Amino acid sequence: MELVTEVVASRREEARHCAWCGRRLPDSGRIGRPRRYCAQPCRQRAYERRAAVQRGGLPEDAVVLSAAELADLQDRLFQLRCAAEDVVTAASDGADAAELRRLAEELVDNARGLERLR
Repeated sequence: MELVTEVVASRREEARHCAWCGRRLPDSGRIGRPRRYCAQPCRQRAYERRAAVQRGGLPEDAVVLSAAELADLQDRLFQLRCAAEDVVTAASDGADAAELRRLAEELVDNARGLERLR
């Protein structure tokens, strides 16, 4: 039971981000449903996108990206691959544990940035 409580507590402590623009959401406390958007314009844009997807006959779980958003996602994926290659190269070159840890932390930071679409 303690493990479940710790996981729930750690998720509450993690930073939440706007479902539309990706900005960090302020901690709103524990009352009510957690915020999904940072402001009313982001909420409105998300609504407009959902409505456009429904009118277009796409499935509800479809993800629609603009060309700019796709290019940004591809850039971030490239950064993630480069960070992973840096870890592999350092390990094969016999880097010490501190250097490998630093590179692994950079890899994790890059992966966290990819967890949410902006």
